[in-house]
Amino acid sequence: MRVRWLLAVILSITSTVALADSLAAINTKGVFNSAAIKGYDPVSYWNSVTPKKGNKQWRFKWRGADWHFASQENKALFVDNPKKYAPQYGGYCAWAMADGEGRAVAVDPTVWTIYNHKLYLNYNANVKEQWLKTKMQDIARADHNYPAITNVAQYKEAKRETHEITPIYKQKDR
Repeated sequence: MRVRWLLAVILSITSTVALADSLAAINTKGVFNSAAIKGYDPVSYWNSVTPKKGNKQWRFKWRGADWHFASQENKALFVDNPKKYAPQYGGYCAWAMADGEGRAVAVDPTVWTIYNHKLYLNYNANVKEQWLKTKMQDIARADHNYPAITNVAQYKEAKRETHEITPIYKQKDR
């Protein structure tokens, strides 16, 4: 009886960990930790030569994950525009996300690229080298795969208002 109960608990935990890793919008260390990109400061990729480890003192919850920052200023920048600073594909490996139906694979936060004003992370330096060779095709595939295999669609951020003037030739006759 105890063996059956123990197996049920282990199976439940294993299933939960696998489900959380493959379906969460943001890559975290797992069920028992909710730090995005292994606690690295996402803003530091943009304003430093090397990414910096964040501090729990300056944390912000976004898309179900805790984002850590190296300073209050970096936190404020992220809070103002998280999509600008957050890594693409929730911090999962960009190359793996483009593979087949897409795979949610962990990354080395020190292996990164900024391309077209977007941050991309990879599993390791060898994978990054491969990704750089085919990044245009990989980005198109990963852009399609990421929302299909994660729960990112549940997060509907408010769009910033734009005040565009409709040209007269596009207005309907009254």
